[in-house]
Order: sequence, then C-alpha cells, then structure tokens
Amino acid sequence: MLPRLKKEWGYSFCVANGENAAAGFGLTAGTAEEIFAAGVDVITSGNHLWDRKEAFELVVHEPRILRPANYPPPVPGQGHGVFLSADGHTIGVLNLLGRVFIKEVDCPFRRADLAVEELRGRTKVILVDMHAEATSEKVAMGWYLDGRVSAVLGTHTHVQTADERVLPRGTGYITDAGMTGPFDSVIGIEKEAAITRFLTQLAVKLTPAKNDVRLNGVILEVEPSSGVCNSITRLSIPVDAGCGSGGESVRGA
Repeated sequence: MLPRLKKEWGYSFCVANGENAAAGFGLTAGTAEEIFAAGVDVITSGNHLWDRKEAFELVVHEPRILRPANYPPPVPGQGHGVFLSADGHTIGVLNLLGRVFIKEVDCPFRRADLAVEELRGRTKVILVDMHAEATSEKVAMGWYLDGRVSAVLGTHTHVQTADERVLPRGTGYITDAGMTGPFDSVIGIEKEAAITRFLTQLAVKLTPAKNDVRLNGVILEVEPSSGVCNSITRLSIPVDAGCGSGGESVRGA
C-alpha cells in the first residue's frame, strides 16, 4: 500500500516498526529487505526484535535498522541515527523502549535526553518511536519531549489509539500508531490459539492470522527549518479499500 499512499500524500520519508515482521515474531534479513523495497526508509523495533537470532547481526550491518537506544551495553546496534529524506532534508530517528510491564532496561527518559541533544546538533527534525506497554509512560514521554522533537509516536500494543494531536510546543503525538496486519485476529494472532492460551494457560503455538488486513499509521507534516509538527493524520485503511478511504485526521495544533 505504500506506493499508493506516497502518490496520494506525497510524503518524503517513511519509518516503520518491524519487530514483528517475520511471521509475527522478530525481524529477519529477508523481511527487512521486503520492507525497504516497499518504500520504508528506516525500520525501528522493540523488545521482540531479538526473537530471531539473526537480528543480532542485522542491526550491526544495516544502519537503517534501529534497536531501542536504552538497551545497556554491549547490546549490538544503534538506537538512533540521522537519515536523508527524498527531498533532501536530514531527519533524526530515535527508538526507545518503555520499562513498565517490560523487561528492565536503562531509563528511556534519560537516554532520550542524551540522544536528542546529539541529534539536535545535526538536524531539527527528530522522530521518536516510543515502544512501550503502558499508556502513561508513552504519554509522559510525549510531554517530556514536547518542543524538543518533531514527534513522539507510540508503538507495541498493536491497537491504534485516537488521541493524536500536536502538543503545545509543536510535537506531534499519538499513544499508539496501531498495527499493520490482520485484524480478524487477537492483535495479529489467530483467535483460537490466543483464546486457548487464556483459557488453559498452556504454551499453545501462536500463528499469525490472515484475514481483514489493514494498514495503521500516521502522516506527519513537519517544518524542516524548525522541526515543528504542523499536523498529524491518523490512518487506518483496509487493504481492499485502497488509500482514498478509511483515514481519520486531526490537523493543526
């Protein structure tokens, strides 16, 4: 769907979280290649990145794949970087991992301070993927970075939230950008297997579902000279509907 979205919206840079791209678990070289070929410029990730062992090599050799910046050393890979958009602007991307209800990692707020300071020396436009379970932690990060980054976009829950807005100091925000995948499912997994797990507490194999595929995400309009986000538009589009329908938007501050 990305080529059609690009034609309709004319965007110049695309970021996608790919931590569940390999049949629902982790990221492989093959799935990363497919994502880049579709038109994605940078792949962010989260705690499930490491579900595939090859991810450890992947993040070392492919600078366009980011792992959360607040993993402690000596975890391989980079948590942030500066990239060039199709229209020639530099764009910083920062990947963070929340700590509430997730394995312990370094403080995402303090790591954000260090990374944002470094990135702001190279570009005004900074996008943050805040990969976290707790709504409160993601909302707090939005307020914490308001005015210092262009956008804080939550990921991880697979359920798109309806709280997209531009914060008072010019940072675009949404608690969760949602899931691109099958919605006839339990957050992407076949319903029967997920329900059986809840009923029995047994380690039933989880298999990705296939039906009612939708693309979730947001479109940001950012002023390159200042990094201020002018608008954030929430997208939720059934694949069969094409790119001219199904989107919802909030524009301006």
